[in-house]
Formats: sequence, C-alpha cells, structure tokens
Amino acid sequence: MIVRIWRGQAPLGARADAYHEHVTGMVFPQLKALAGHRDAWLLRREVSGEVEFLAVTFWDSLDSIRSFAGKDIGSAIVEPEARAVLSGFDDFARHYEVAFKA
Repeated sequence: MIVRIWRGQAPLGARADAYHEHVTGMVFPQLKALAGHRDAWLLRREVSGEVEFLAVTFWDSLDSIRSFAGKDIGSAIVEPEARAVLSGFDDFARHYEVAFKA
C-alpha cells in the first residue's frame, strides 16, 4: 500500500472551515470511485492563527495514484475552490510505502 501526503494551511475560521468542507464533501467522495483508492484522512492542527491540514490518502499502488494525479504523481492537485481559501500549500505530494501496520 502507498500513502500520499499533502500539506496546506488556511486562516483559522471560515476559510479553514470552507477547505475542510470542500475536501471532505467533494474531493474525498470522488476518490472513492477510483480503482485502487483505499481510504482518506484529513488531519488538522492550529498553528499561529492558522489551521495546517495534512491530506493523507491510501492507495494500492503508484499506478492507482496516477489515475488521480496523472503522470507526474509528485505534483499536488489543488483545485480552484481550495486555492481560493488556502493561505498557502505545498505544490508537491509525498509518497510512502507502508512498511508496517499493527
């Protein structure tokens, strides 16, 4: 299994709430329809008046990630709705092979 991790941040309040709603209401449900997608988590923490988000998605393989991200899986996919409310974000995603699960 492969884990894809991406990071972004939004100001605390309505913009952070809007990002949360966009990801959990639109993006993650769309991922469920893709072959090889296993799960999705959204992590958050407050830091200096902002909310930092980590989007963590789980996939069967790098090939299954390509069905979502395209040929360059290292590039982040940040939709216009997310860009409108985020104050910053990584333009890349990181991928890790699951080495152990208890």
